[in-house]
Amino acid sequence: MLFSTAHRKACALKQQERQQRIDDLPSVYQTALTDADKVILNQPVKALVEAVQSKGLSPKPGVVAVEPLDILRAYGKKALLVHNDTNCLTEVMIGVAEKWAKTCNRQGPLAGVPISLKDTVGIEGWDYCVGYSARIGKPAPKDSSIVRLLRDAGAVPFVKTNLPITLLSFESASDIFGTTNSPYKATHTPGGSSGGEAALLALGGSRIGIGSDGLGSLRVPAHYSGVYSIRPSFGRFPIVGNAAATPGQEGVPGVFGPLARTLEDLETVWKAIQSMKPWEYDHTCVPIPWRTTDLSQQKLRWGVMWDDGIVAPSPACERALGMVVDILKTHGHDVVDAHPPSPLEGLSIGSQLVLADGGATASRPMRLSETNTPGMVQAFRGLSLPRFVKKIWIWWLRYIKRDNTYATLLEGWHAKTMPVYLSLVAKREQYRARWHQFLNDEKLDFVLCVPNPLPAQRHGQIKEGWKSCNYTFLFNLLDYSAGVVPVTHVDRMKDTFHEKSADYPILGSHKPRNAIERSQEKAYDAVDMHGLPVGVQIVGRKFEEEKVLEGMKVIERLLRVEGKGFVGIPV
Repeated sequence: MLFSTAHRKACALKQQERQQRIDDLPSVYQTALTDADKVILNQPVKALVEAVQSKGLSPKPGVVAVEPLDILRAYGKKALLVHNDTNCLTEVMIGVAEKWAKTCNRQGPLAGVPISLKDTVGIEGWDYCVGYSARIGKPAPKDSSIVRLLRDAGAVPFVKTNLPITLLSFESASDIFGTTNSPYKATHTPGGSSGGEAALLALGGSRIGIGSDGLGSLRVPAHYSGVYSIRPSFGRFPIVGNAAATPGQEGVPGVFGPLARTLEDLETVWKAIQSMKPWEYDHTCVPIPWRTTDLSQQKLRWGVMWDDGIVAPSPACERALGMVVDILKTHGHDVVDAHPPSPLEGLSIGSQLVLADGGATASRPMRLSETNTPGMVQAFRGLSLPRFVKKIWIWWLRYIKRDNTYATLLEGWHAKTMPVYLSLVAKREQYRARWHQFLNDEKLDFVLCVPNPLPAQRHGQIKEGWKSCNYTFLFNLLDYSAGVVPVTHVDRMKDTFHEKSADYPILGSHKPRNAIERSQEKAYDAVDMHGLPVGVQIVGRKFEEEKVLEGMKVIERLLRVEGKGFVGIPV
């Protein structure tokens, strides 16, 4: 009872604090967007930076100088409107950000640009509680390395955004801040764990944001919400000073990275951060400066992973992938079916590494009455089952249900001893070596696949969703660079299950191959999901972020040439 009361009280006080910070803002933030605000909101980041840099100088032709405070107020007003619709904000820093805007570096590569941050990002004096009520009132002691870099670049942090407790869900909800809604449908999720960022960006409440990615937490929200993201390899993006649900977990290390409303903005922020020499801010970063890459005139070789062998993509997601494949072929690119080393083996190794402690670290800060996400309740329950019970379950799955996939994954679903953990790290390295050889043998520039088997799901349906994370999680295990480009929207007429076609090898109804696939097919409903965004994932090798950005540009440019470019939500 004591813990329950403390938990409820902490959550209530935190929500009151958020609302009070909104109520205490200058009255301008409660007014309607002006025409000048709308002009600012529709400018790409590069144009905003040029407008700030031109203030007090001889402006470039066609550039109208603007004050950082004007930009902040436009985005502050818009962010609050988006929050009213989606419940995407956690820490509202707009009031103090007015001071930051007035003193920002006006000649930096992100001069005057408001930037939103996932709640895990450490900012001195502000909470970063990762959804745990026990961490409320324990603010970051100093700015994290990425925040110090952004400030030196001229950016203005102004809001933090919602996520799921433990960060291990494609839903963004906690008892502290509640549930964040999709920018497209309030009944659906924007994704997780960087879901608050994706919702804010999709509706224009920010242009660039910083999130994190442990199992796909940058790319799945981008796919669900129709925005752009890139998952960098470990060592290309600052991480020190940010919060984590499983600090010290290095079997499949989590990374931080950017999300953006447009691909142009994503490239701008990536280039700006690299120009600031992140290795001088963060000891984990490798000294690789921005590398100019131009693939616009090259014919590239793309390998398509249509199916990971665990969960086939839904018709909507496969149609998006098929659109990209068709357009690449039409424009002379070499596109081949990819048959990489077993994705199931990768998922088995990765899932054992990421929760090698049996979930103890992620669950330790939770109070007894605190609500975990439904998927993690199920996952932690499975981790704690007695081994003899689990052996019976696995035997039943493998020999009675003939579900070798689920049985294989459950075999490793328990806490590990140190010798077993080290053997898994060795298997990871062997698996990475096989992928490296596969890419060499096939001479692939990129691998294409869906970011997730499904578009955004309804709130609560994501209970089973964490099991189908392998289209993103696989590349966390490999530590590859990977980006997501929104391609189309779910169409109730085109994307219902039907017979397989010669063009798309997976599309259509078929008997589920395992329990995971069965649960995902059950959650798919093209009518209910009509209008939701669908993206495609572009994967490069380790440290190939600039090349991946170029691959994303190739795809988006060809889609627009064919009149099939993605249309997001207008500001």
